Amino acid sequence: MLLVVTYSRAARQTLRNVCNRHDEAVVQRFGRAALLDATELGAFLALRLREKHAGDVQLERTTTFNEFEEVPESVRDAAAAYEERDHASTPYAKFAVGTDHPDADAMRDAEL
Repeated sequence: MLLVVTYSRAARQTLRNVCNRHDEAVVQRFGRAALLDATELGAFLALRLREKHAGDVQLERTTTFNEFEEVPESVRDAAAAYEERDHASTPYAKFAVGTDHPDADAMRDAEL
């Protein structure tokens, strides 16, 4: 998919118009941003926005996030266990002490 993010009122209005006129190419709208199909039409619409508004439009290509291929099992288990914690106000750092779950500092520095 193609992610289009707008940074000005004029660009946001043009994005809104494009999305309304070409809803078949729109996967999701988020106000200032939209996901467009990775088709030639989606690329055309995204490039047209950037041509019209230059730096007020950011374009990115997104890929599907497969958590089972890209995230270690220990991190997936930690996320699931943390969501099942007894007290909602327990910070993760305190929750992870004395467990096999990775600490937040280690996860912060580890790239996927």
